[in-house]
Amino acid sequence: MSELEKVYIIQPVFGANYKRLHDEAIALIESAGGVYVGSCFQNIKEINAATFIGSGKLSEIAEAIAGIDELTVLFNGDLSPSQTLNISAALNNRKVIDRTTIILDIFARNAVTGEGKIQVEIAQLKYIYPRLKGKGTALSRLGGGIGSRGPGETQLETDRRHIAYRLKYLENKLKETRSRRQLQSGRRLKDNTKTVALVGYTNTGKSTLLNLLTGADVVSQNALFVTLDPTARKCVIDGEEYVLIDTVGFIQALPHDIVEAFKSTLEVALNCDLALFVADACDDFYLQFDTTLSTLSELGFDKKYLKVLNKCDCVNDLNALPSDCILISAKNGTGISALKEQIKKSFEERFKRFKVTVPFNRLNEYEKLKRYATELSREFQENGLNAEIKTEIIYADKFAQFVNK
Repeated sequence: MSELEKVYIIQPVFGANYKRLHDEAIALIESAGGVYVGSCFQNIKEINAATFIGSGKLSEIAEAIAGIDELTVLFNGDLSPSQTLNISAALNNRKVIDRTTIILDIFARNAVTGEGKIQVEIAQLKYIYPRLKGKGTALSRLGGGIGSRGPGETQLETDRRHIAYRLKYLENKLKETRSRRQLQSGRRLKDNTKTVALVGYTNTGKSTLLNLLTGADVVSQNALFVTLDPTARKCVIDGEEYVLIDTVGFIQALPHDIVEAFKSTLEVALNCDLALFVADACDDFYLQFDTTLSTLSELGFDKKYLKVLNKCDCVNDLNALPSDCILISAKNGTGISALKEQIKKSFEERFKRFKVTVPFNRLNEYEKLKRYATELSREFQENGLNAEIKTEIIYADKFAQFVNK
């Protein structure tokens, strides 16, 4: 865009979190390359099936924005296809987008790798698909700007069958990528690689922390969803090598289709040995931790994690922060030594290494148990198989019968 796209927010008011959602919407607009020009807040007692907020309020909004040319209206929630069209009509055919649309637009701007682009397109097509039936030309008239990146207008004008074929093709491509990632995870496990995933809210400094710990030069800036593709870098702590993996950030009310589309990317967090939940000490970090855990739990996350509060250099009273968090500043290095010590301690506490001897007549029994451990070495001798294995302490008892005394 040669000129910043002006965006006006319609903020429905549900419960106590609406202010936070509104602040996030402003950040989303800026990250999408637009400029915020104003808002309207509307208490919602009952959702209007046709226009969500009711025709009377829409008339007020239409009057309030009448003098602003080339304006996009962001409804900070999820709209049905018919609601989007009806709101647009009530606002004199203004371009109307919802929260999912703008998040997908930012994803389209920031996707760099082939996998990231595939995941963005899958999410966009799943969002577009139910909106095509009988509405293709109406949707395509919305034009360019925020919400039109990615598949673009040509996809909006394509029939549902073509969209379905395209989705199937992209999902198969994503499965291939997922298989390669699982092979990489398997190699890391076999090579006794310690993996640490950086997860958490978007724009909390995960990429800055990765750069500090590994000496990498991953892009980090004050914007939402800058990192979409997982980035792995080596880190050495007291002579021990670890692999740190930066992941896509979360946000409150992240649409389900987006979580699903990025499931393969988030699998690096699901398969890690340890996760660092990174939150902003200057923000509502309790909400950030809850959002992170609930999003990952939706995908089956069950790994050990450490809570890390970043940007503590901007907090006046550190004693007011929760004691179960590691306090750091990725910007100036404060608390990094303590963080490294906790990472090291977590691995020492979680895993156990020992040598086993398995008689030949019990090899089948041992092979079934091997899914609970990583075999670091093996050698067949007269007395059977001699191996060194690493397993989580919770599984150690399964191998007690074979452990060398």
